[in-house]
Amino acid sequence: MQLTSYFERIHFEGEPRVDVETLQSIHHQHLLHIPYENLDVQLSRPLDFDLDRIYNKLVREQRGGWCYEMNGLLGWALAEIGFDVTRMSGGVMREQAGDVQLGNHLILAVDIEGTKWLADVGLGDGARYPLPIVPGKHEQQGLIYGLEQMDDGYWRFHNQPFSKVSSFDFRQTEADETQLAEQCQWLQTNPKSPFKMALIANRFTKNSIEIQLGKVHTTITEKGTTSRVLPDLQSLQSHLESTFGIKEDIAPAWDNIVAAHTRQFASAER
Repeated sequence: MQLTSYFERIHFEGEPRVDVETLQSIHHQHLLHIPYENLDVQLSRPLDFDLDRIYNKLVREQRGGWCYEMNGLLGWALAEIGFDVTRMSGGVMREQAGDVQLGNHLILAVDIEGTKWLADVGLGDGARYPLPIVPGKHEQQGLIYGLEQMDDGYWRFHNQPFSKVSSFDFRQTEADETQLAEQCQWLQTNPKSPFKMALIANRFTKNSIEIQLGKVHTTITEKGTTSRVLPDLQSLQSHLESTFGIKEDIAPAWDNIVAAHTRQFASAER
């Protein structure tokens, strides 16, 4: 595991320093060049928190990953540079479903000269750059994000308005690693898990966020969203490679992708 290879993977140039500019640049470059994706879950391949495995997959094999892998790798890289990094447990959609959601999302707090920054490259269509953990709204390329401190001691991240994942909650404390591991296992094995139910791939470009959900491809910009349906395995396979840089064979998961589309996403067809 070498920082130089990670920097090459994300096309980071220059001398890394423990400052806000380096944090913002690495965060953005990671999102531009490593996709968020759940193909291993769709293909029933077991996932864990082992950094060697994550590094090999995302850096050497040129794959992407989900939050436990994406933020796991980013947290390692930032710590290697010298940043003060804390792994935190997030609860995606805790706003709707309550504390049962806690641990279904790994996020990072990065302390720079007493200011804590929320770093998260593992939400898929979240913030392009880290956010200072203070209440308020933040605009990034025409999309509005927000942070709110709740009465129960949690913070709530409000995602940009075009996302299907509207929020997640977190506390500024070290993650309960057992809780994270239990959620990681549930999300990759339980039939009710959204990661089991549908193929997901997201990637940032300079001017958009590209999203693949089942057979439906959506592009998000500050002006809104546009969607189209990819009709067959060949077109989806080609699209995953050209848009997301994913070359993995998805044929074994095709029947599941079609079934999920029929159940949930057919209404997106035009």
